[in-house]
Amino acid sequence: MNYTYIVKCRDGTLYTGWTNNIEKRVRAHNEGRGAKYTKSRRPVELVYMEKFQTKEEAMSREYHIKRMSREEKKRLIAEYEPSLSDNNCDSME
Repeated sequence: MNYTYIVKCRDGTLYTGWTNNIEKRVRAHNEGRGAKYTKSRRPVELVYMEKFQTKEEAMSREYHIKRMSREEKKRLIAEYEPSLSDNNCDSME
């Protein structure tokens, strides 16, 4: 499975990325190994994700989300109702 995700950084900014292992990627962000942008803005909190069958789909969605305004991203997050158990992410809390 591939994921497009948004994490909220400690300073309130949002970071969008994609991965094939969401738990490992969020952990990497919080350990300072995820992305240069999030390294100085830890901890981060997973606030949005979508699942895709292919890497290309996830990367395309990442591109589209990154082009959204902050307000559009906030609406996307507000409408998101995570069912973490449905997404095999029980340990994300």
